[in-house]
Amino acid sequence: MSNVERAILHLNRKISEREHSQTIPFDDFLKILAERPNSVVRNVFQTFYDMIHNYIGVGRDEYPDDPESINYVNYDCQNLFVNDTDRPFFADRLFANRLINHVDAMKGSARQNKIYIFEGPPGSGKSTFLNNLLLKFEEYANSEAGTRYEAVWRLDRRILAQINETHLATFVDRLTNLIDEYEPGHTELSDIKSSLYRNGDFVEISCPSHDNPLLLIPKRDRRLFFDDLFKNDEFKWKLFTDKEYEWVFRETPCTICSSIFDALIQRLPNSRDIYGMIHARPYRFNRRLGEGITVFNPGDKPMKQNVMTNEQLQRKIDILLGDSNAVKYLYSSFAKTNNGIYALMDVKSHNAERLFELHNIISEGIHKVEDVEENVKSLFIALMNPEDEKTIEGFQSFTDRIEFINIPYVMDLNTEVEIYRNIFGKHIDESFIPRVLHNFARTIISTRMKTTSEAMLEWIETPEKYGQYCDENLQILKMEIYTGHIPAWLSEEDRKRLTAKRRRQIIDESEFEGVTGFSGRDSITIFSDFYAAYARKDKLISMSSLKAFFTKLRTEFKETVPEGFLDSLLKNYNYSVLQEVKESLYYYNEEQITRDLLNYMFAVNFELGSVAVCRFTNEKLEISEDYLRAVERRLLGMVIDENVRRTFRRETQKEYASRTLTQEILADGVHPAETGLFQSLHERYVYNLKGKVLEPFLDNVNFRRAIKDYDTEDFKTYDKRIRDDVSFLINNLCAARYHYTKQGAKEICVYVIDNDLARSFPS
Repeated sequence: MSNVERAILHLNRKISEREHSQTIPFDDFLKILAERPNSVVRNVFQTFYDMIHNYIGVGRDEYPDDPESINYVNYDCQNLFVNDTDRPFFADRLFANRLINHVDAMKGSARQNKIYIFEGPPGSGKSTFLNNLLLKFEEYANSEAGTRYEAVWRLDRRILAQINETHLATFVDRLTNLIDEYEPGHTELSDIKSSLYRNGDFVEISCPSHDNPLLLIPKRDRRLFFDDLFKNDEFKWKLFTDKEYEWVFRETPCTICSSIFDALIQRLPNSRDIYGMIHARPYRFNRRLGEGITVFNPGDKPMKQNVMTNEQLQRKIDILLGDSNAVKYLYSSFAKTNNGIYALMDVKSHNAERLFELHNIISEGIHKVEDVEENVKSLFIALMNPEDEKTIEGFQSFTDRIEFINIPYVMDLNTEVEIYRNIFGKHIDESFIPRVLHNFARTIISTRMKTTSEAMLEWIETPEKYGQYCDENLQILKMEIYTGHIPAWLSEEDRKRLTAKRRRQIIDESEFEGVTGFSGRDSITIFSDFYAAYARKDKLISMSSLKAFFTKLRTEFKETVPEGFLDSLLKNYNYSVLQEVKESLYYYNEEQITRDLLNYMFAVNFELGSVAVCRFTNEKLEISEDYLRAVERRLLGMVIDENVRRTFRRETQKEYASRTLTQEILADGVHPAETGLFQSLHERYVYNLKGKVLEPFLDNVNFRRAIKDYDTEDFKTYDKRIRDDVSFLINNLCAARYHYTKQGAKEICVYVIDNDLARSFPS
């Protein structure tokens, strides 16, 4: 076999495997139904739900054990909106949760008689969102996982020959006139039959409305039929009880399929013969051909003739059934998207007319085609700018059928950064000191937020107490909540006050933000100017560059960025990098910490002056005030009120005696280092050690100089202890947790020392 033949053979096999859609008999369809009922018994809403969750998967909750969780989780939308698309759409966390909530709701029958309008300002990416959504829906619907079946009639002339020839002859006169119009000269009955059967023993009639073959089971018989077909399992229980499956028992087949069924049942004594003519095949979606998916742009003019038919097929049906009035093969363009998606790109111009045309269709699920009623159960989607809402004002009955879903500008700083990386390349990170790129995104997003938040002020009544970490409008804190993160600088009291109700109120405010400020297009242009102005090979972009850009280089932005925001952002940055340096310099000697805490837990139960061997470490302890005070300084801090320290010691002893020893260690067999008391002490101990880790180096000139000389020949001249400390610090900053480069790590360490940040944020 030549290479050409081999290539063509492989290509043919691949195309056949992918595109083959051979019809299968109704009996075989029922076998597939019995084996895979969850995938076969699906309408477009259930399929849309499955498609979304297939691409997005399960969201990640950073605080899974939080009793005040509102299920505001992190969904990975890359497979749905980014991967394998011409123009990626980046869904932030707020929009992803909003979309998932609506999709979960529309799966049930209650929200199916609606049109879903995605509303957002220009530049929010609405068109890109819808195009990618439809692309992935078409891809999923044509895959094995998304396969649904549509009815196909294969009218068998051998069975239909049972119809009396004289009955057929009564219609010949009328048929010859019709045939003469399209095929002059074919006026004999024998010619008609010859034309009818020249392609074999069957006449194939596809359901133009793509009805599920299940609908061809009479409504009054479906419950009994499914009771016989399915075994008593979870699916059968859901089928008979869940609202999302009501359509199975409520809907009727299209008028064409109903007419064929009625005509056959009057002519054939055995219904088995009728179901022998019913076949099924995969419902193939093709947006370009308008099959299953139809998209209209505002400039697309309405069709002059929306009634479709097939005269040749109509003639064959009339001849086979012996009655030209039995079945009218008429349908509209809406039938092509029945059980599919009908979408309008921007509700204006001709699309405004199409929207109003959908009113009766959405409310009743029926469309009139001449004197025939046509079923339309589609997923209707439209895009709209806020200013176009006036086109539907004053029509209350219609607005009740509309479900608005907001697509504002990006409000999640992590998503905003991903947009920059996608457009300018992931290498841009190498030009920034860590956190600076995200702070640029915070600055952009601040223009999209309202400066006053009732939900935030109801939670944090005195924002001034967080002046070292946050702006007076609490926008920085709100951005963190939007990303699903609860900052460490919040007090324990305020963390407890962040109840599910308050958290939901904060998230709900996002519905009214992201419609003003820098648009998505604006932010890309602004970032391009910023990056071009400050990106250098020998120097990383710092916070000073960021502040200078918005306050000195582009002074026109002063009015757009909230007053004082950049100053507060710098304070927040200083706090954050200080914590990173402390974490990276801290020697986490877990073994020594564990010994200290176990000895202290044991020692507080003895009188001062006692000598005892700790049952947990086997170390001999001389229990004195100095010994206990030394440990307590690490637990509570160096400057602490004496009464507070003694109260802490008494409470520790009480907790140990009443719960830790008796219940956890003795009764439950918990290891002392895994008890609740130990974990609480451990958290305090580590926190205070980290807070003081920089103190020995603050006034050490050699330490600062060694940082600047790191990774050079001069670094070898320093004392071994300093070399070890600096190497430990730089390596930790460069590790995966913080993503610093060596140059960035050196710059940030010098920045922390030179700005005396350790004393600006005392522990």
